[in-house]
Order: sequence, then structure tokens, then C-alpha cells
Amino acid sequence: MDRPRIADANLGIRHVFLRDMVLSARIGIYAHEHTTPQRIRINVDLGVTDDGALAMSRASVGRDELARVVDYEALANTVRRICVSGHVNLVETLAERLAEAALEDVRVIYARITVEKLDIFADAASAGVAVERRRR
Repeated sequence: MDRPRIADANLGIRHVFLRDMVLSARIGIYAHEHTTPQRIRINVDLGVTDDGALAMSRASVGRDELARVVDYEALANTVRRICVSGHVNLVETLAERLAEAALEDVRVIYARITVEKLDIFADAASAGVAVERRRR
């Protein structure tokens, strides 16, 4: 499978990301996981269309306006909202929901979401999943 580039000026793609968001979520299949929130770490990597990249010369920069880019504060708020919206059995389901939400912005053409449970094994820093989704 041809893996998309997450940033490429020649293709007009910008990389937008959130790193190491640590949140509490009700997640897991076991009874105790239904009642006690767990710490999870989320990373989001997005490939976003960058209209200015193809036309940009060394002397020109795109408009300095929030409306022309994916707002990573809004993205972080969406991640937080989804993580507290109710119990989820699987980290895979949470990651897929986050990717789906990111792809709602038509400028996002690729999403890679990593969700890790941080406190489930004494001898491991984390366990989790990464999913990749792209706009068709």
C-alpha cells in the first residue's frame, strides 16, 4: 500500500500535529475499567492541504490568518470532547473516532492517531494502537 506523505511542499501538504496529550478516559472491556477513568496518551498527525505551498516563493508567505489553516486548539478541544463523551471498550474505537473527526475538515487528507493506555502494565510504559485514515 502506498503510504501518503504527511508533509510535502511539492504536493501542497502541511503536517499539523498534537503531541502527547494525556487525558483521563473511561476505556476498556473489564468491569473495573467501566467505573474508573484511566490515563491515556493521544498523538495526532494530520496531512493537510496547503494552498500556499505550491505558489509560495522565497519572498512570499501565506496570509497570517487562522482561517487559512487547521486550528490545532480546536483540534485539541475535539480530542478532549470525544475522550470524555462516554465509555469506550476499545482503544481502536477511540482512535477511529478521533480520525473520523479530524477528517471532517475537508483540508485534512490524512490522519494518523495513536491512543495509548499508560497505566495497565507495571513493566511497560504503555499499550495501545495507531490507526491511519485518508480521505478517499
